[in-house]
Amino acid sequence: MVELLRFREDEPVADPAVTVDAFLDQPDARAVRIEPGDDVSVLLPHLAHVQLVEVNFPVFGDGRGYSAARTLREAGYAGELRAVGDVLLDQLSNMRRCGFDAFEPERAMDPQAVQAALDRWPHDYQPAADGHVPIWKLRHG
Repeated sequence: MVELLRFREDEPVADPAVTVDAFLDQPDARAVRIEPGDDVSVLLPHLAHVQLVEVNFPVFGDGRGYSAARTLREAGYAGELRAVGDVLLDQLSNMRRCGFDAFEPERAMDPQAVQAALDRWPHDYQPAADGHVPIWKLRHG
């Protein structure tokens, strides 16, 4: 993996992420890794003590991680939500809308290109897990 891109104020979690099954067997684990096909709903009762959730994107076309991220954020998860794996520059904005606040892509990304991708659209048209106010609501109160 390459450099971790974080958009959080707190310190990164140093604990290694474990699989969902291992997490459920280790009550003191603070970091979990979600693979495509994992049922994230089993984590919902444990969100208060989870500090890091890594969501693996083994291939860029597998979008199940977006749903997992949004499910966790809508359930109240406030810890670090990190997209790992085959994360591409043009996906960052949508990943952020789903609630990701950290990225660990397989290939290095130019920091200026990352910031440009995240700043590309200053307004959003629909509500999402990132809490941005949709532009129609800004216009019409």
